Amino acid sequence: MTNPNVIKFGTDGWRAIIAEDFTFENVARCTQGLVDYLRGRSDAEKGLVVGHDTRFLSREFAETVASVCAANGVKVFLANTAAPTPVISFQVLEQEAAGAAIITASHNPGIWNGFKFKPEYAGSATQEITDVLEEHIAAAQPPKGMGLAQARQNGLVVDIDPVPAYLDRMASLVDLSAIRNAGLKICVDPMFGAGAGYFNRLLDGGTTSLDEIHGWRNPAFPGMEQPEPIAHNLAELSQRVPTTGASVGIALDGDADRVGLIGETGEFVSTLEVFSLLALYLLEEKKLTGDLVKGVTASMMLNKLGEQYGVGVHEMKVGFKYIGPRFSEVDALIGGEESGGFAFRGHIPERDGILSGLFLLEYIAKTGKTPSQLVRGLFDRVGAHHYHRRDVTFDAAQRETIEQRLSAGDLTELAGLPIRSSDEIDGRRLRFDHAWLASRFSGTEPLLRIYCEAETPELVTELLDAAQEYLGV
Repeated sequence: MTNPNVIKFGTDGWRAIIAEDFTFENVARCTQGLVDYLRGRSDAEKGLVVGHDTRFLSREFAETVASVCAANGVKVFLANTAAPTPVISFQVLEQEAAGAAIITASHNPGIWNGFKFKPEYAGSATQEITDVLEEHIAAAQPPKGMGLAQARQNGLVVDIDPVPAYLDRMASLVDLSAIRNAGLKICVDPMFGAGAGYFNRLLDGGTTSLDEIHGWRNPAFPGMEQPEPIAHNLAELSQRVPTTGASVGIALDGDADRVGLIGETGEFVSTLEVFSLLALYLLEEKKLTGDLVKGVTASMMLNKLGEQYGVGVHEMKVGFKYIGPRFSEVDALIGGEESGGFAFRGHIPERDGILSGLFLLEYIAKTGKTPSQLVRGLFDRVGAHHYHRRDVTFDAAQRETIEQRLSAGDLTELAGLPIRSSDEIDGRRLRFDHAWLASRFSGTEPLLRIYCEAETPELVTELLDAAQEYLGV
């Protein structure tokens, strides 16, 4: 158990275990600090959008946020239903609000919940913002509270439906008609999360059919370690796609800001391949141009595409608190990270799993190619790349030793391959002739993440095994 009096924001918000540190009292404290922060910026009068996902008590935690804001005279635009993080983030622009507070732990296991803050630009809060926010939370006076009935009567809480404006935005960015009338059979897995029903709403009415699984609320997220759309959590979707003759499977994480892709044969398409496919689609098929912004653990295929299309590639620390600002600064075409979260020009500087899925479906509909054919076409252009990530638990007492090994500069080879260069943009990344390996501590969970990309899956496994042996985990 951590110190319940200390609220720290990781790569995307504050997250903690429900009833241990994530309590109504601490959510109220966090909100009071946020109110004080907004007052310090003279933004409080613009109001705050408040939303929540489908996790245990998320609605009640969101109402606590609204209660504290109202008691402080800050107007709240309160979502009337569980909604994806990108849907709530988009409401910041729609309401011209000072930001959004979203109750969600995204892809964490079901015993977790979290508090995300999206500032007035509708993206992830930067490190500078969260540093100041943490100071305000630590210094906050005991939080005030107001009954929601009284708050509504006083006009301090306004209930909103965040969905229609978001659906309109999707229709302006994607050729929905092309997908609806492509005759596809799409399997969707929202993983019991807030993204349930969105693809049906957007794509109903044509020759394309949709089959949604896990489209109801279950905060236990049964059958999966956590609602993260990666291979071992998508076993049912991977089986369902080929057995039903589906064209493709699309998965969303718990708050629908990440996407997972299952090909027509049931094979999981890695997040590195998905990021590269989306970049290739925008550059080649849609004839758009613009820089690419990637986390350091995203694919080197993006660097090759950048060279081929004459666009810049920016490598950042993992997390949209780092990627988002650069994405906005350079007006990038796409920004993203290995986790399966991608942002697109013309929308919000934030991950959007629904829009990512729609662009993938548009790619399939416009080209008439299957997911596996699209991946082969990508490899034809940049060479074959294979990838895997291992999430390793470790004893907290080991952390300092692991950190020392990560930063040691005396390692010259791994798995018999000479190390050509390394960097410490985030954790440590080693580069080989035709491969790379990176190790870093998660900013949202007590895990050491080890990533590898190489020309063959066998080499990926060898490098990951060697890294775990070297790090002693």
